[in-house]
This record gives sequence, C-alpha cells and structure tokens, in this order.
Amino acid sequence: MTYSATKPNPNVTEYYPMPALDAPRQIRTAGVLYLVIIASGLTAELALRGPALAGGAETLVTHLSSIRLSLLADVVMLLADIALALVFFTLLRPVSEGLSRAAMVFRLGQAALIGTSLVALSAVPQLVEGGRTDLALTFAALHASGYDIGLILFGVNAMLMAKLVCLSRVAPMVLPAGLMLTGLIYIAGGITRLAAPDLNVLMQPAYLVCIVTEVGFCLWLLIAGRL
Repeated sequence: MTYSATKPNPNVTEYYPMPALDAPRQIRTAGVLYLVIIASGLTAELALRGPALAGGAETLVTHLSSIRLSLLADVVMLLADIALALVFFTLLRPVSEGLSRAAMVFRLGQAALIGTSLVALSAVPQLVEGGRTDLALTFAALHASGYDIGLILFGVNAMLMAKLVCLSRVAPMVLPAGLMLTGLIYIAGGITRLAAPDLNVLMQPAYLVCIVTEVGFCLWLLIAGRL
C-alpha cells in the first residue's frame, strides 16, 4: 500500500526534536516568566496582603492601599502564569504530548480559579470604605479559599511537570523529586484548607519546600537553559 504526500502514514509516529537541543531561548523565557510569578506572588501574599489582613479589621482599614497593590501584583502573576503554561506546553510536547497537555490544562485551571478569587478580593476596599468591614473580611477569606483550591490544581500540574522533567533526562533528578514533593504539599494544603483548617495552619512551614523548589527550577531554566 502506498501513501500520498498529503495523507499521513498511520504506522509512522511523528517525531519532534528534543527541546534541549533547539529551544534555549524559549527555556530562558520560561525562566523569566517563572521569576515574575515567584516575585509578584510572594510580594502580593507576604509583603502586601499578609500584613493588611494580619490584625483583622483593625489593620485592614489602615492598609487598603496594600490590598489594591496586591491585586495588581496578582494580575501580573496571573498573566505570567498563563504565558508560562503555553511555553511549557510547547517545550515539553516532544517529551510527552499527553502529559504536557494535561500539565497545561491544570495550570490554566489554577489560573482561572485564582482570577475568579481576585474578583472577591477586589470588593474588599469598597466594602471597607462603605463601613462593612466584617463582610470585607469574609470576602478576603473567600479569596484565600479560592486561591488554595487553585493550588490543588497547581499541585497536580507540579506532579505532571516532575514526570516530564524526569522523562527529559536533562535536569538533575533533585528537580523532579522536589517538584513531586511540591505537588503533594500544594494538594495537601488545599484539601486541609477545606476540610481541616487547624491542620492547615500546622503545615504552613512545609510551603518553604515549595518556594525553594520553584526558585531552584526557575534558576535552572535561567542559568542552564535546558529542559
């Protein structure tokens, strides 16, 4: 049986060149996007929103500008996250198209949930200015819950990324191991936020593992330029 030039042979598997050989610029672009995500995300949560909500109604009233700035920082993080999902799909598709597509879907799902939760947070300044501080705190808590639910999806993404990085056989094995552990921590954190809030408080130090792993992955992308 013969096949025309316009009709693909179903017995032949299409071959994609490995990204480590031909995409160092895209890999470093992924590193830059990852750096933007880490910097804007930590700034929004730790430097701006955290202090504003630390003392409840009292500190919230005096830190409305921090809440507004945290919204802008999270929007920057959100845009970079969407772009990174697309870049990673392009880079890792040669390793496994199915896994890379799944990783992209879960990362975009996380972005959708975080974006939705920002709508709740955006109502906080208006509610405080209208004298409805208790309701503002409820909306802030709703945002935090939406964020943590999004991190469940991101946890699945991290585990898929661990498998993809492992299959690429380019990065040191400590990276996929760290990403797998990061995924488990994010999933456990999101679940305990919903089902066992007291346990969620106890596991907060575990998020340091996630920060260290993601910073390490970011630096690998930027410095080594290999994936």
